[in-house]
Amino acid sequence: MVENNDVRIERDTVGEIEVPADAYYGVNAMRADENFNITGRPVDENMIMGIVQVKKASALMNAEAGQMEDEKAEAIAKVCDEIIEGKHHDHFITDAIQGGAGTSMNMNANEVIANRASEVLGGEIGDHDIVHPNDDVNMGQSTNDVIPTAGKIAIIHYLEDLYEELEALKNAYADKAKEFDKVVKMGRTHMQDAIPVRLGQEFNAFSNAIGRNIDRIKHAEKELHVINMGSTAVGTGLNADTDYYKGISDKVAEVTGIDFEQGEDLFDSTSNLDPFVSVHGTLKALAVTLSKQMNDLRLMASGPRVGLNEINLEPRQNGSSIMPGKVNPVILEVVNQVAFRVIGNDVTVTAAAEGGQFQLNVFEPVLFYATFESLNALIGGVNTLTENSVKTIEANEEVCQGYVDNSVGTITALTPHIGYDKASEIADKAIHGGESVREQVLDQGLLTEEELDNVLDPFAMTEPGIASKE
Repeated sequence: MVENNDVRIERDTVGEIEVPADAYYGVNAMRADENFNITGRPVDENMIMGIVQVKKASALMNAEAGQMEDEKAEAIAKVCDEIIEGKHHDHFITDAIQGGAGTSMNMNANEVIANRASEVLGGEIGDHDIVHPNDDVNMGQSTNDVIPTAGKIAIIHYLEDLYEELEALKNAYADKAKEFDKVVKMGRTHMQDAIPVRLGQEFNAFSNAIGRNIDRIKHAEKELHVINMGSTAVGTGLNADTDYYKGISDKVAEVTGIDFEQGEDLFDSTSNLDPFVSVHGTLKALAVTLSKQMNDLRLMASGPRVGLNEINLEPRQNGSSIMPGKVNPVILEVVNQVAFRVIGNDVTVTAAAEGGQFQLNVFEPVLFYATFESLNALIGGVNTLTENSVKTIEANEEVCQGYVDNSVGTITALTPHIGYDKASEIADKAIHGGESVREQVLDQGLLTEEELDNVLDPFAMTEPGIASKE
């Protein structure tokens, strides 16, 4: 009911509240806005899309089940399509983290859809006699099946973007592996000289690690394709029509284009959030992989005069407000920080999933907040890593070769020919300023010059069998 040109009065069990006259949201969203001034960030847009797709599927399914007039269902579906196209998002006003297991964001969606659908059918905003937020838009549903299902839709859409970025990074590493295949350098263990490797082998390992993480995430994602729509509040399906109950998961799949299926045990699907923990766990594993790679790349690029200087990174920005000419590995550093954030978010996701009681976990909002933050950060971080760093990395071949030439690590290849003890003796003398490895072996007549050339060929040491084949 419109009271004046600026506001309308809406009522709930708590009392009356003034709502802006032209707002599609209503009393429930206003209460949440007052109660949950937590992060200052609205509900994630992919989450809004997920909720709205569930609402569209529910309206269409209720119409098919004979529970809702076709005209009303079509109006609700039309409004949902408008929101999916990006309209009316400014009417979703609740904070991303909220009490009530997501009831506020669900009710906010119900209000926006109902008020706009009333307009579509010729009524006014606030006229719930035409389309009611609860009786119509929320028909056959509960926050407790809408929100987890919407969260799964949102995460799956984010993962599609993440897969694209990870594939690009994997391919960029693979391209560099081919480019650097002939560049021999010193491998290192315990931060000490070890034996020669090829720079291309290091980058190929980076590529394979990213590929493995993609496979791991995709495997975990399968758990998100099981939804609890039809369970309503706790898994019993109370207030949901039988035909709706049987068909709603397929309808959600139809609306979203995602191959969803209804959970076999809706009590389990409603009360337990471990699939989200599983998926975020794979994001944490990816973050660990990325961060370790950044550590390696930053060390290889360290210098340029008094570090390793094995690779060059494209300069991206000034590195210091006080030191002229200094350029820092800022892209790699930001990816490290993304990884730290994801690892921290994994603790939040784990705690939120563990914290539920009985038939419902009320901590889904913070779980989704942390998960969406991780996904957004990973998508952006991987993109800038690929485009602004990996694709433009150059090898300092002479520096790499110089380390190999000056290292005694190659003596490891002599062990099968002269024994560990003799090799250790020669290495110790070479390290402390005595004759080189080559000079000692030849002076002591341990191998001929031809044999030594074959055994100490650095490239031959980088793959089993190369030396013997020659």
